[in-house]
Amino acid sequence: MNDWPHDGGHGRGNANSQPEGPRRMSHVQRPQVPPQQPPYGRQQQPYGQQQSHDGQGYNPNYTQAQGSGYDSGYNTGQVYGGPQQGGGGQGGGQGPVPPQYAPRPGGGPAPDWRKRAKIGSIVLVVGVLAWGIGTYAWASSQMRNEVDLSKVIERPSEGDCTTYLIVGSDSREGMTAEEKKKLHTGSAEGKRTDSMMILAACSSGNTMVSLPRDSWVTIPSFVGSESGKQYAARGGSKLNAAYAMDGPELLVRTVEFNTGLRIDHYAEIGFAGFANIVDALGGVELNIDKGFKDKKSGADFQAGEQTLNGEQALAFVRTRYAFADSDLQRTKNQQKFLSALANQAATPGTILNPLALYPTLGAGLDTLIVDKDMSLYDLGKMFFAMKGINSGDGKSMNMPISGSAPQGSLKWDMPKVKQLVEQIRNDEKVTVESNR
Repeated sequence: MNDWPHDGGHGRGNANSQPEGPRRMSHVQRPQVPPQQPPYGRQQQPYGQQQSHDGQGYNPNYTQAQGSGYDSGYNTGQVYGGPQQGGGGQGGGQGPVPPQYAPRPGGGPAPDWRKRAKIGSIVLVVGVLAWGIGTYAWASSQMRNEVDLSKVIERPSEGDCTTYLIVGSDSREGMTAEEKKKLHTGSAEGKRTDSMMILAACSSGNTMVSLPRDSWVTIPSFVGSESGKQYAARGGSKLNAAYAMDGPELLVRTVEFNTGLRIDHYAEIGFAGFANIVDALGGVELNIDKGFKDKKSGADFQAGEQTLNGEQALAFVRTRYAFADSDLQRTKNQQKFLSALANQAATPGTILNPLALYPTLGAGLDTLIVDKDMSLYDLGKMFFAMKGINSGDGKSMNMPISGSAPQGSLKWDMPKVKQLVEQIRNDEKVTVESNR
């Protein structure tokens, strides 16, 4: 059969001298072969991993050129490195995927929250430690370690309790004329002891003993803290005279000589520092048993629960002329207020709150004078011991008094004083009671 179309004799030898023109060949269409599809339910595998159509396993000769052409696998919607998804468990899919490696909408493994929480906790602890160390270093640098107890001679032996001599002075250091007027302090030069008390921190219970400044005592021989000269003992004198003669060192020497109790640490604060600490705390809550007034100190109080600011607090602890037994009642008020102050200052709300801690420390530390061996830790122990007395875990009292002495002074009840000192030195529960 001839496939060439009839052309009137052209191509079979033609007498025409002109060559024949180009002719269009008829298009021959190949039959369409349907692409070979994998059996139903099987997932198409990447190149080189396709199973044979007979299900016998791996076919190394299979190429994606068969069927619809090369398939990179991207048209399946799979993520590189992700698990294969097969139909009905057929087609070579992987097993269950652990939850922490399950694919997320954003890609990548799920976050390990336990690890993150652990790291966050470590960072928090390190931050708290750094803040605490920084605060301790700063506060320690603000303390005025000026009193040298090594200059005190002929000291008693150490006892089982830690003892502090706490002194409130009438120092007006750093105060302006306006502040002196506001606080009713007057403008006297120098400084004198306005209050004195022994705080014994013991495992058997803490004890605070007030020493009336008018106590009649012997000022023993001493070596001048500044001059280095030896001074002879002085007969009967009021206790506050020791401080006026040679400052804190002689006061410690006099207390130790007359009591037989060794003083481990010394702490002194003036008018301004006392008032500033109270104001930095936002005031101190106090229950006043009986109202009283005193023009000299500026006191004007009603009975009952109230919050005292710095000015009111200073008036409360300094008032003496409003009471019949002026010095003894004042020492009781001083003990009561200092315990309440410590109870409010030594709380987590103050210690752990920088907004409360830093103003409180800044208000008092630069006016607080302590001995050279007293650390911020020792100061903290002192405040917590005072706090324990306020909460009922301890005892507060005046030094036992047996009667009056010359110059309107007060004579100590020495048998009771000796018993009190022995109980403190031996860390025994204090059972001695004050007479007033």
